[in-house]
Amino acid sequence: MAPSPPDLVLLDAFGTLVAMDPPGPILHAELAAAGYDIDPHVVDEALRAEVAHYRARMHIAGDPAGLRALRAECGAVLAHALGPGAPPAPRATELLVASLRFRLHHDALGAMDALDAQGIRFGVVSNWDCALPDHLAALGVDDRFAVIAVSASVGAAKPDPAIFLHATEAAGVEASRALHVGDRLAEDYEGARGAGLRALLLDRTGDAAGRGTTGPEVITTLTEIPGIIAR
Repeated sequence: MAPSPPDLVLLDAFGTLVAMDPPGPILHAELAAAGYDIDPHVVDEALRAEVAHYRARMHIAGDPAGLRALRAECGAVLAHALGPGAPPAPRATELLVASLRFRLHHDALGAMDALDAQGIRFGVVSNWDCALPDHLAALGVDDRFAVIAVSASVGAAKPDPAIFLHATEAAGVEASRALHVGDRLAEDYEGARGAGLRALLLDRTGDAAGRGTTGPEVITTLTEIPGIIAR
């Protein structure tokens, strides 16, 4: 017997719901406009150092004060990695933040509209800092979600079951009545199943078979979600 439609669909953010415009060229242009002539390859390497620091320290940014502290740290890492001729750390922080530009994936709005039409609530579960709701607001979709759970604020990151259960509890839904969709096998698919949720693995490239995951749990676009849960 096919499972009944879920009461709540949870979506991963980065790579599933939203994408980022490549920050390297944007940051290089921002630096140049501010009077800092730095080789694009140096900018790319500096960004890699900044991203590594961000990932290691993201957990401190669960509130606005922590977010400011993390951004200051990342700006300092960026300025140091840019080397001679780099802007001071506070200015590097400003330029770094300005270079982070997010957009919805092409299939996100269609999937949300279809879920709305089915009367199914949806939310976000993401390993992110507390600024994610602001990014979603800038994209005009923050008010569409029943819950937005970010790891830095919850104090647990995927694949920890705690972040999934935080989201389902906040929405007033039993874990077994929720479905999570994300693009990472361990963090999203296995993490959600470990928390007692149903799960779909989003595989936009179509290579999930090579990772050992096949069957109806794999989709290639978010617009497949409504059809799968309606079966």
